Amino acid sequence: MAVEEIHAEMVSSVWKVLVTPGAQVAAGDTLVILESMKMEIPVLTELAGTVQELHVVEGEVLQEGDLIATVVAGQPQERSRA
Repeated sequence: MAVEEIHAEMVSSVWKVLVTPGAQVAAGDTLVILESMKMEIPVLTELAGTVQELHVVEGEVLQEGDLIATVVAGQPQERSRA
């Protein structure tokens, strides 16, 4: 099972958190929006799967390399159609 750890690429602050642990995400989905030097920086996942852990809160200041989120690959189970 593939696991993606998403880290901050620069010093920034967490402007908006768009997901919660347990959320299903598709490859390319935005998880968090960071702000640095008055620019909004979307943080994307490369895996389709489930947000296992979220390590940030809105307003938090991050340093380069800080862990933002962990995503576990895998499709959600199909719901039976009645």
